[in-house]
Amino acid sequence: MTVTIKDVAKKAGVSPSTVSRVLSNHPRISLETSRKVKAIMEDMGYTPNMMAKSLVSKTTNSICFSLPKPAEELFSNLFFMELIRGIVTQASRSGYDVLISSGANEKEELEAVSRLLKGRRVDGVILLYSRTDDAVIDFLESNDYPFVLVGRSDRYENILSVDNDNVMAAYDATNHLISMGHERIGFVSGPPNLIVSRDRLAGYRKALLNSGLEMRDEWIVEGEFLQDSGYRAMSFFMNLPNRPTALVAVDDMVSFGILRGLNELKYKVPDDLAIVSFNNIPLSELSSPPISSIDIGIYHLGYTASQVLIQNIKSPNHDVGYTNRFVIPHRLIVRESSMYSHAKNKTE
Repeated sequence: MTVTIKDVAKKAGVSPSTVSRVLSNHPRISLETSRKVKAIMEDMGYTPNMMAKSLVSKTTNSICFSLPKPAEELFSNLFFMELIRGIVTQASRSGYDVLISSGANEKEELEAVSRLLKGRRVDGVILLYSRTDDAVIDFLESNDYPFVLVGRSDRYENILSVDNDNVMAAYDATNHLISMGHERIGFVSGPPNLIVSRDRLAGYRKALLNSGLEMRDEWIVEGEFLQDSGYRAMSFFMNLPNRPTALVAVDDMVSFGILRGLNELKYKVPDDLAIVSFNNIPLSELSSPPISSIDIGIYHLGYTASQVLIQNIKSPNHDVGYTNRFVIPHRLIVRESSMYSHAKNKTE
């Protein structure tokens, strides 16, 4: 038989409304009464009706994160798994549940997020991507729904966001290859409509420009954050008459595809081609050879995004820390894929 609030109230010798106030941590309930009622709840095995509670408090104690593509495709990239681990860990510590929202395209994403928020099933949203002209951000911003963007917006300056300095991160990655003697450096980018792709490409270009090195359009290839993008890029790059001797790859998963393609073509890393990529997922250290990668603090991106969102939900008018943009620091992890000095290219 299900235990109700009335059953708890009767045993505790208080009114049902007092039990409800204990559940919502009402400040007018004394510590002694709160402890007594909670002990009786535990003894009786009472489980709060969260739906009923949300109707009273107008909160759900739930947030969601929105996936920019079908879940089965994204979960093949360990970046998102680690990002979500950070989100869920912090949300759980704050007493919040986490839901997943996804769609096959931007229209479906918008519909999914809209259903959850308008149906009051979640209190806020974490967007795991940042696109140019994003309809989901437009919807959230115009309706004043709580949300946090992992990345940055090119249209809204004051939205809550958690990001890296991706321009500087790509600058550092490219500069490392330059310091190893490389002069012909290519770039395997992500989808051009993603801000992170544009920022990392900008950092790559900036490093080449500052060093007075040549930039060629054929040394830049766009793709997805998937192995296949790196694999396809190899057949193109290695057949160029004046091919790059080093590559900056936008994501570690892309680098794995590059390694696979080079192996099939009988080229060696870093002797024939050096590689630096991004995210520093655990497999980058275990690949053959181990891949040099920019560690962007994936877990901390997710953890901070969850923390900032929940703080904003609880105190919507509270200053979250004198800034709306939180930047997670990055660092270059140098491994075998880029350690070989290619200074000889200066005389080729």
